[in-house]
Amino acid sequence: MAARLKDVAALAGVSVRTVSNVVSNAAAVAPATRARVMAAVEELGYRPNLAARNLRQGRTGLIGVVVPEIHSPYFGALTGLLIDAAQERGWTVLLERTGGRADLERRLLDGSEGHQVDGMIVSPWSTSPSELASLAGGLPLVVLGELEPDGSIDHVALDNVGAARDAARHLVARGRRRVAAIGLQSGLGHGTAELRAEGFRQGLREAGLSPVAEVEVADLHRAEGARALRELLRLPGPPDAVFCFSDELALGALRVAAEQGVRVPEDLALMGFDDIEDGRFAAPSLTTIAPDREQIAERAVQCLTERVLGRFEALAGRRIVVPHRVLARESTGAAVSPV
Repeated sequence: MAARLKDVAALAGVSVRTVSNVVSNAAAVAPATRARVMAAVEELGYRPNLAARNLRQGRTGLIGVVVPEIHSPYFGALTGLLIDAAQERGWTVLLERTGGRADLERRLLDGSEGHQVDGMIVSPWSTSPSELASLAGGLPLVVLGELEPDGSIDHVALDNVGAARDAARHLVARGRRRVAAIGLQSGLGHGTAELRAEGFRQGLREAGLSPVAEVEVADLHRAEGARALRELLRLPGPPDAVFCFSDELALGALRVAAEQGVRVPEDLALMGFDDIEDGRFAAPSLTTIAPDREQIAERAVQCLTERVLGRFEALAGRRIVVPHRVLARESTGAAVSPV
């Protein structure tokens, strides 16, 4: 016989209402009590009837997650974390990718694709802040990335200026004076590249330096990193350090350095951004800026859950900035790091 709500309550030593609040995330429950209830849920194999509950509450139990790419390591890892955080709260995730195309972003937001969801988490590359609110039409929405919150939209972001400034400081602290950047993207509307360029320049200015060069790229993938480093190595005075705006760009650059006999880090320090798994296993291992992806996913799903459940409908959009850290590895001269 399947376990019932009252069976879980009896085993955990709490009320049926408390169990209901835990499994539905409907109200705050003390961490120790929540842990006790979840242990009882696991022991009894209790599975709430989410479909029936959502039907009673006028919800589908579905949330949309819209990202520009799923093949890139960063967005692949972040999407997995978003799904995990959503499932912990009883949501089923409908995943969509846009390729950064404005028409797809708009169609997914305005509902013309026909998907019935209770809310959406969106990482837009082309849609403006004002469009987001109007297209969503009151649908609970959480934005990932660089767009400012608008109306009731919550915004979960990284401090890209501060992170890039820390990257420049790290390279300067390693004794590098001819520092270049790879990753500018003037054609995109989300502003991430511009913010990273701004922070990179700030970090160099603090040391009385200016960039040797800043190379624009078509995307943040390996082939563009390889092309950009070839360009930099042709300069009359090539750089002794390069900050790449993604780890994929840095890995492409690392390959070209090896092909052309440029020693990393002796001749050239290389640094990336994102802390993807490939960077840890590269030879040399890649120094990077590591955003707290777990917190991005957790805060985004929590914000959306609160909006869907109506706890914060009257509040203006919240801006949540998650932490980052510099992970110093071999590509900038740090000691061998374990994988």
